[in-house]
Amino acid sequence: MKRFVGLPIAFLSVAALVWADDKPADKPAADKDGWVSLFDGKTLEGWKANEHPENWKVEDGAIVGRGPRSHLFCTAGDFTDFEFSTEVMTEKGTNSGIYFHTEFQKDGWPEKGHEAQVNVTQGDPVKTGSLYNVKKVFKTEAKDGEWWTQTIKVEGKHITISVNGKVVVDYTEPDDVKGGRKLSKGTFAFQQHDPGGVVRYRNVKVRKLDKK
Repeated sequence: MKRFVGLPIAFLSVAALVWADDKPADKPAADKDGWVSLFDGKTLEGWKANEHPENWKVEDGAIVGRGPRSHLFCTAGDFTDFEFSTEVMTEKGTNSGIYFHTEFQKDGWPEKGHEAQVNVTQGDPVKTGSLYNVKKVFKTEAKDGEWWTQTIKVEGKHITISVNGKVVVDYTEPDDVKGGRKLSKGTFAFQQHDPGGVVRYRNVKVRKLDKK
């Protein structure tokens, strides 16, 4: 990935990145392609952990999760139609995930929204790129110890998940889905699943898509 020079958007204060669908006046400046950074590369400003907040650190320009179950929620507002992208790296045996259309909760597994799985070698057979418990991927080209790019795109009821530019999930949600595992609107969250795993996220960004 190209490195930016000068004052890149990745280092803007995340406090200025409140961008809720119902607050268009708060929309921050985006780059020429419409992307807005959600992580300043230095601090966890704009993010809030629930259980075990000590699990989450910033190291070498990346958000790092270690330890027992914890979820780190983005506080930049609610999103409906969007494209979300981040670079991810796991260590052997790590189970993580990227939640979307979710909301902050004090403990437990997030009850609202969907999860894009992050798992290369942990025992769960559902691997990186899966739409967890909806569309399962059992083999992934992602590798522990190497950065990959994971992208989530939501347009209406249509979800696509890509790993290193390759679409691995292409799913249209039925209108009659019950429970919390469905599309609505919400924020993003990173998961640290259990002790022994280490996950890293960097270059975290989103662009809002015009509703059709």
